[in-house]
Amino acid sequence: MSRLLLHCSVFSLLILCVPNAQAHEGPHPHVHSKTRGHNDAGKFFTTRKSSRVLPLAKEEDVFHFVVYGDRTGGVPAGLKVLEQAVIDTNLLDPDLVMTVGDLIQGYNDAPLWMEQMAEYKEIMDRLKMQWFPVAGNHDVYWRGEGKAPQGQHETNYEKHFGPLWYTFQHKNAGFVVLYSDEGDSATNEKGFNEGRLQTMSPEQLDFLRQSLEKHKDLEHVFLFLHHPRWIGAGYTDGNWDEVHGILKAAGNVSAVFAGHIHQMRFDGPKDGIAYYTLATTGGHLSADIPGAGYLHHLNVVTVRKESVTVAALPVGSVIDPTEFTPEFLADVNKARKIRPEEVDNNLMLQIDGSASGELTFSLTNTSAQPIEATASLDPVNRDWTTTLDHQHVTIEAGKTLQLSFGLQRKADLQAELTNPRIRMDLHYVGQSTRINLPPTSTPISMKLAAVPADYFSGSENRCLNVVDERSVVRVDSSELKLPNGPFTIEAWVNPAQTEGHRGLIAKTQQSEFAFFMNEGVPQFDVNLKGKYNSAKATDVLPVNQWSHLAGVYDGAEVKLYVNGTLVGSKKATGKRTTNKLPLFIGADPDTQGQATRPFLGKIDEVRVSKKAIYTSDFKPERRLVAASETVLMLHLDRQFGPFVLDQSKSAAKGTLGVEAKLVPVQ
Repeated sequence: MSRLLLHCSVFSLLILCVPNAQAHEGPHPHVHSKTRGHNDAGKFFTTRKSSRVLPLAKEEDVFHFVVYGDRTGGVPAGLKVLEQAVIDTNLLDPDLVMTVGDLIQGYNDAPLWMEQMAEYKEIMDRLKMQWFPVAGNHDVYWRGEGKAPQGQHETNYEKHFGPLWYTFQHKNAGFVVLYSDEGDSATNEKGFNEGRLQTMSPEQLDFLRQSLEKHKDLEHVFLFLHHPRWIGAGYTDGNWDEVHGILKAAGNVSAVFAGHIHQMRFDGPKDGIAYYTLATTGGHLSADIPGAGYLHHLNVVTVRKESVTVAALPVGSVIDPTEFTPEFLADVNKARKIRPEEVDNNLMLQIDGSASGELTFSLTNTSAQPIEATASLDPVNRDWTTTLDHQHVTIEAGKTLQLSFGLQRKADLQAELTNPRIRMDLHYVGQSTRINLPPTSTPISMKLAAVPADYFSGSENRCLNVVDERSVVRVDSSELKLPNGPFTIEAWVNPAQTEGHRGLIAKTQQSEFAFFMNEGVPQFDVNLKGKYNSAKATDVLPVNQWSHLAGVYDGAEVKLYVNGTLVGSKKATGKRTTNKLPLFIGADPDTQGQATRPFLGKIDEVRVSKKAIYTSDFKPERRLVAASETVLMLHLDRQFGPFVLDQSKSAAKGTLGVEAKLVPVQ
């Protein structure tokens, strides 16, 4: 996969069109003509009866080339960026690749220079197209023991990379490479902060004039050098004004490309010439602000007769679609399902709000590639302290790791009592890709030392208000002690709307049971022997009005009652197919146990019983009570921290979603 995590931004798809230097007037430079091609009717075919012939695309000569920015200052990381840029470029398949200098780290003597040169060329030679070097200060400055050779590393550069200045023609465009580090040949000095060392020699200026004369009949000429001498503002420009005058006189120079400053910049067009400064393609970045031009990128240049278009692509943003095979997608989907699972947990919450405990969780990588994971306490848990401090682990394919840590909370019921959650940041490390998977936040279960004495008495009559999947109640499977056999599930519901297929109370996924509402029509589903059996109503539930739903499985039939009246039934027998997913009040669990397809409206008085309570029509009680057969009784009147507590003998609890609210019934 031709992607690498490099902190790049979509901003960097910066597109700029530069019209031919000989044709400055006309439409906005970003707009290309859509003139219909000749004989469109003969080239356009359809079997539909229509008189409309769509205009076809322009037919004209066009080619593309890519420009790389500086590579220095990032060793060895910069070499990895360069390798990724080569992968990206081969996918783009331009005609050729240009550089703007600073190819190697340099600033050394010959042995290390030779080693770095070979390393750079080995990577660049993986390109499927020809590439062309430009000399930068890192490529030619000598920093070694003893006296520097004349020209410093110029001889080495020309022997192994090519001439310090040269030109060539490709199709109907000329490419000119200049050298901005001639320095002072008399003293053998080189530097980029003094004008006298950045002045181009008469010999090089003569070469430039000859090159432009050779290219005078071409549609475009492109110039490449390392230092952007034109930017001014205290940045010494040598004799660039003279150089620009020569380019202007040629009349067909469309763009100039340089590097060195490690930040994207655009100047111009000046006298019809666009000046581009590239940031880096592996070089050191002084800031991590892609939106301000501090990023690793490559420029893609599209050349047409009448215009030149330049687009900057972040390195790693080019994707090879052939790698998205069914096998690859299935493996990534396995990685997305990784969740921490409790192995040992003695976390105990006291009624004064204090808590402490030691926990162990396991992480199993079921994918075929390594997973890099960072485990931490979710930022929403500001009232908790933990020994789990952004622990980094790598889970090899098919392996399981364990995480052990402590949790503690001080006695403070004035502060918000949150349910602690483990946040996992996961990265799928493929053979040629690194994918940031969506972070997960998994609730940590807690045992309650006791139920507050006044929890079930004297409280206001409230209910759960569901507005999305973050405002539901989750009852972990371990909390619901429902044996196989006959059972009843019931609740009062008040829909705010009826559109869609919604989960009211559900514990499904090819198993278990649920109340659903399909376009406002309720149904009760029970999975017996691997098959769903549904009792469905025929009428839509009224909006903004309370209705009582009861679903019953008696061992012979699945039944649905609405306001005490039997509205649907289906004969069915067998054992319930069970799962370890949570029961959601207000939604349906997905395969990872996350809330999905939320009900929109209010829910109250949720009761689950291990008995077929209703055998005929009945008058439902507005406030339900716990009996001997009740395994879950949630009045939803009051919360203790993030929990709603069960009044049955099970003493279970439900966990409120991070946005869940209990509101007055009326």
